[in-house]
Amino acid sequence: MPPPPLITTRFDGSSTADEVATGVDLRGLRAVVTGASSGLGAETARVLAAAGADVSLAVRDTAAGARVADRITAPGVRHRPVVADVDLADPASVARFARDWTGPLHLLVNNAGLVTADLQRTEQGWELQFATNHLGHFALACALHDALARGAADRGAARIVSVSSTAHMRAPVDFDDIHFEHRAYDPQIAYAQSKTANSLFAVEASKRWAAEGIVANAVNPGGIRTGLQRNFTLRQRESLDAAEAAGVFTYKTVEQGAATTLVAAIAPEFEATGGHYLDDCREAYSVPNDADLSAHPHGVKEWALDPDAARELWSVSRATLDL
Repeated sequence: MPPPPLITTRFDGSSTADEVATGVDLRGLRAVVTGASSGLGAETARVLAAAGADVSLAVRDTAAGARVADRITAPGVRHRPVVADVDLADPASVARFARDWTGPLHLLVNNAGLVTADLQRTEQGWELQFATNHLGHFALACALHDALARGAADRGAARIVSVSSTAHMRAPVDFDDIHFEHRAYDPQIAYAQSKTANSLFAVEASKRWAAEGIVANAVNPGGIRTGLQRNFTLRQRESLDAAEAAGVFTYKTVEQGAATTLVAAIAPEFEATGGHYLDDCREAYSVPNDADLSAHPHGVKEWALDPDAARELWSVSRATLDL
């Protein structure tokens, strides 16, 4: 039996988040956006709020979050976003946010991301990029599961959007040494496996929670110049510049980058189906694990959709976080 056709929408890589939300009424929808103090997260939160959603900004820098909330609260915006202190690398901070949440949750956007130039570890000894980009979001989604289930019962569906990256093509999750305790540290590989993990989370979360009306999808926003690159090494910057010069990708604006997040968050095509990886506002095609990144800038490696790896990652993550 041939695989089902890829899910498409009327939007593409040039579309903006505002265009995706045009004519969409999100009044009554409650959303959490992590990393919403700048860049993609701030733009995602702005568009959701402009469409009527009640948005919470889950951020480490609450002063920056407050400035974003002030900018978002323009004439016509029904609710000023709530700013909440969440450090994804600190399980206690994540648990506190979830404990303080009341009522249903309809949309969780796992947008926050961290890039480091050298090896850094959390207090628990976890590699910081994996701890922040995957484990923190995993803990947050699990802690908010009941709220999402109530949101699904309330509106018929609840969604999780995990922001991944083309960087996932550089590496699968190395289950033998996730935290670089034995192998030499490479920040690009560490970031890559955390972005693969974002996609694998969507695969397994949808498998486990779809019956409750909760679906999760991963998105690639594309190449965007944001604060995420402030910690890039010279090698990482040169790699991006070379890829752009070779035509592997074209930098997007923040408004265009957030469009794919909005498609996964509110487009009807993804309301009841999860475990997909989206690129340029549509489901991406899968490519073999040995495929060259430069030849497939809009695809998704098979290892990022592997159900066995997704199941193992879920188990490892629960054990790591003692859930």
